[in-house]
Amino acid sequence: MRTVKEVSKLTGISVRTLHHYDAIGLLKPANITGAGYRLYDDESLKRLQNILMFRELQFPLKEIKAILDSPEFDSEEALGQQIKLLEMRQKHLEKLIAFAREIQKKGVDNMSFNAFDKTEMEQYEQEVRERWGGTKEYAQYEQKTKGKTEKGIQEMADKLLALFAEIGQLREFSPAQKEVQEKIRELQTFITENYYSCTDEILHGLSQMYVMDERMKRNIDHAGGDGTAEFVKQAVEIYCGTEI
Repeated sequence: MRTVKEVSKLTGISVRTLHHYDAIGLLKPANITGAGYRLYDDESLKRLQNILMFRELQFPLKEIKAILDSPEFDSEEALGQQIKLLEMRQKHLEKLIAFAREIQKKGVDNMSFNAFDKTEMEQYEQEVRERWGGTKEYAQYEQKTKGKTEKGIQEMADKLLALFAEIGQLREFSPAQKEVQEKIRELQTFITENYYSCTDEILHGLSQMYVMDERMKRNIDHAGGDGTAEFVKQAVEIYCGTEI
């Protein structure tokens, strides 16, 4: 585990920026000590690595969060795409340098603007967004969050965690109990109203991630108590039926 200051020193990212990433839900610490100090594990640093790569490629923070949180996200495939984008950017810069040298050599009357053409690079960037955006679900997410501030998006995430906390308070009951199943329906409705259309199939897939993704599991268990993520998964399986 590394403190926020150690991560700042390791990566060159300011402590203030790391605090901001935490506040908007982009990079949550793996743990917080009793004294309130943020601690980051290797998984946190891997996520930060992806964040910084996408930032270098000038992706907005909101878009990076949607990409990294997408169920479809694959870090190895994304790295290959990031490399390709960086190579395209390098090629573009080389053309600009050559163009600038040509102007230096021949004078400012050289009126060619081909070196400024970024069409191919922009097209590929859009393909990356569409690949990791979860297509229809990502489009819905973009529409629902359009115009919202980062503070508003964080408030939405906090409400979701509050809902997990309420479900966690019901862990003493059977996951099939009426009160628990009503909370699962509330969870599905909340996701649909604030993120994207949450079908039973999508809800079931999310519930598997709540347990398999260590960061999600940790956040949900932190909100509702140890075992909440597993309890949610069991309740969702009952809610959706065994055929999903």
